[in-house]
Amino acid sequence: MNEIDELIEMIDSRMSSGVSRLSVGFSEDLQTGVKKEVYHHGRCDVGSPWAKGTVSNCDATDEK
Repeated sequence: MNEIDELIEMIDSRMSSGVSRLSVGFSEDLQTGVKKEVYHHGRCDVGSPWAKGTVSNCDATDEK
């Protein structure tokens, strides 16, 4: 199987398992064939200030 077929199979597999959003990136920092997965419990972008909880200009608070 070539690399493109492997990528398509990986994406199809994740979507079939219930993943509703997927961001795929490539890096020359990883060795060939190494895959890294980051999971995020939410709808904001992985690694964003919202996802990390480091937004500094937000006045919103959770109150009960």
